[in-house]
Amino acid sequence: MCVGKCSRIVGPCLLALGTLSMAANILLLFPGGASKYLAEGHISKHAKLMPGVWGGGITVLLAAAHITAVGWRCAGCSDCGTRCNAFISAVLSKLALLGAAACFVLSGVGLTNGPLCFYNASEHGTLWGYPFLDARTENYMHNRTWSICLEPAGIVAWNAVLFSLLLLISAAEMVLASLQILNGCLGCLCGFCEGK
Repeated sequence: MCVGKCSRIVGPCLLALGTLSMAANILLLFPGGASKYLAEGHISKHAKLMPGVWGGGITVLLAAAHITAVGWRCAGCSDCGTRCNAFISAVLSKLALLGAAACFVLSGVGLTNGPLCFYNASEHGTLWGYPFLDARTENYMHNRTWSICLEPAGIVAWNAVLFSLLLLISAAEMVLASLQILNGCLGCLCGFCEGK
């Protein structure tokens, strides 16, 4: 496959994934669609770090915009301009790979720790905290003792679904960014094969 054609496929895919990543992370800030918990500061620290916005979102979107533009305009570029654009594409793809990897790691930790919720701790009464982090004996994803969280309603499923979605999106972004790094390096070495 030509370097330019590959860029025309990878770029729009990364644009869509970056947008989905940002949307998923923003939804994490509003459990059940309510803004009250964000205003009160009762949001998981991993959701507040917003790895889906800056990691899987902005860094990927920057690279994706350039990759898409390079893929569509380089058919008529001079060889020097093509190689320069391919180099910039490879560098931005490395940045996207790092951002997606950071999103993957932070989302994985957020999924593992579980949500911040109002729960009944037997020794302290009801309080805000991470009940599944305290109970390290068994993973809450397998145990399904989700009713321990009293508020926000459905927070465990909300966090599990959105952090899992962020994990899948960032994994796909890492694969596509790695592919574009190779594609950009080929473009630097060989130029684009459009019209050849």
